[in-house]
Amino acid sequence: MQRRDFIKLGFAVGAGFSLDTLSGLFPIASAEESAVPAKKDPLVAVRGDDRVAMLSAALMVLGSGGGMSAFVKPGQSVVIKPNCAWDKSPEFCANTHPSLVGHMVKLCKQAGASKVQVFDHACDDWQRTYRNSGIQAAVEAAGGEMISGADAGLYRDHPNPAARKLKQAKVHSAILDADVFINMPVLKNHGGARMTACMKNMMGIVWDRGFFHSHDLHQCIADSILLRKPDLNVLDAFSPMLRNGPKGKDENDLIQTHALLVGKDIVAMDAAAAKLLGYEDGEVRHIDLAASMGLGEKDLSKVLIRRISPS
Repeated sequence: MQRRDFIKLGFAVGAGFSLDTLSGLFPIASAEESAVPAKKDPLVAVRGDDRVAMLSAALMVLGSGGGMSAFVKPGQSVVIKPNCAWDKSPEFCANTHPSLVGHMVKLCKQAGASKVQVFDHACDDWQRTYRNSGIQAAVEAAGGEMISGADAGLYRDHPNPAARKLKQAKVHSAILDADVFINMPVLKNHGGARMTACMKNMMGIVWDRGFFHSHDLHQCIADSILLRKPDLNVLDAFSPMLRNGPKGKDENDLIQTHALLVGKDIVAMDAAAAKLLGYEDGEVRHIDLAASMGLGEKDLSKVLIRRISPS
């Protein structure tokens, strides 16, 4: 399916859009497939109507039945990096949905996390963004702590010798100090990077985003993974933004796929996300660059995709 046809289809059918149209990448799994033992770095693709139930189900599969206890041990500190960059309310899907972020905080606390901190280096006013996105209220209700991403004093110089362009950066201390790093972006179109997903969300852990735009944006996005590779990636693809990203104009920019992707391999996650937005292989350059650097697997035929649909 050509991307122009995919976009036409997506906006034509709206809530009736089916992921089954995407070359069978995300069909509903059979009972036999759901029972396949997990291999190294599988990717869980979930479809459903309840974001919270979808996240819990995906983590049970990815964690081989242990849920968050497979990723967070008692006494560990956790940092969660959602996409919380824009002063937009949840229905516009410019930010990660607050129900997902709040539920992740709750699961981490239940697993025994000593503290769970959440932040983003917002593009709009950070206090308004935290509040109006709904993320701050959800995090605090679940027992987590929202911390500023707008204070330069919270960032530390961090070398990145294996990078090709981003050889060093000021990285938020919460990312550098936490025992567990959970990356929770939302899926959407982006005018410069083509797509915002797991790798693009890493721009929000550094102080100087301008460096990315002036030194080969796609290469710097790939390089940013080396600053601190996430231990877990959760991609909110429930209502992807197909145009006017990254902020969007209105709800007409969205399609309803009711999908969630969860995995450890950040490159495989973005390769699958690109298919959800209708991109062909090679159209999102930072995916190819990260794969060429050995940071993950972009060939989805080599990835065990666990497809589930919680009842």
